[in-house]
Amino acid sequence: MSWNPTFEPGCPDRVSIDAIETLIVPRARDLGGFEVRRALPAPRRQMVGPFIFFDQAGPAELLTGQGVDVRPHPHIGLGTVTYLYRGDFHHRDSTGADQIIRPGELNWMVAGRGVTHSERTSATARTGPNSLFGIQTWLALPDAQEDVVPTFDHYGIEALPTIEDHGASVKLILGTAYGERAPARMFSETFYADVKIDANALLPMPDDHEDRGIYIVEGSISIAGQEFGPHQMMVFRPGDRITVAAGAVGARLIILGGATLSGPRYIWWNFVASSQERIEHAKAEWRQQDWGNGRFDLPRDDRDEHIPLPE
Repeated sequence: MSWNPTFEPGCPDRVSIDAIETLIVPRARDLGGFEVRRALPAPRRQMVGPFIFFDQAGPAELLTGQGVDVRPHPHIGLGTVTYLYRGDFHHRDSTGADQIIRPGELNWMVAGRGVTHSERTSATARTGPNSLFGIQTWLALPDAQEDVVPTFDHYGIEALPTIEDHGASVKLILGTAYGERAPARMFSETFYADVKIDANALLPMPDDHEDRGIYIVEGSISIAGQEFGPHQMMVFRPGDRITVAAGAVGARLIILGGATLSGPRYIWWNFVASSQERIEHAKAEWRQQDWGNGRFDLPRDDRDEHIPLPE
């Protein structure tokens, strides 16, 4: 299948380095056995389109019996995206969802007015050495959808469109790009994709979205003769035609963006909202622990523990 934009215009050397509006070098945190790099929110950039949170987890190698255990915790006002390169997660949430996610698949959970979920390395993976490497992102919901009913959807590898041409392969995870549409329901204009580029091959960025960014997972890319390596995010000026070139060993990227929201968002712990009042209400209900009688409940088969409200 061919690309929607043409490869002829937009040579990387013809792109001004000024086209990069923001360059983000994520801060890394050691969570005991694996490292997490957070690119969004950043001091100079809260969001790229609707994307307000972007974490790279791993890569990490875990011993037999070891795994990740993220206890039940709440969200409001956002959608969470889990996409793995290696390893697995056992997802459970208060909508009743109970799903193992594996590399190349998509978990898309819309928190809306309030949801609780947990993510743990599966029991099967813990029977031997296992890996963890993936990306987790949050998308802030537009004002009119902040209080939608929580939902969860899982999509296998075969459900996500793949576009291949000229040494580049794009798996579209969310939204629309290059003439294709991913199956998950979006609440605002969005694109989010896993990209592999062969050595020295070119990737034109979608040119029909307001906000556009690139996160380099592996390898390197060049723009206007300047090379950028792993664990950097760049956000481009709206409207510029952007083409990037992979380095000598190729590159693996996440490309993301979409329409900007009507205004900034408040973020506190796992809550995202258009007002501080919404966050205060969510804090009060999580602190109350009145499971199933208000905004929050615990996952059906993971009710023995939860993460308490930070003080």
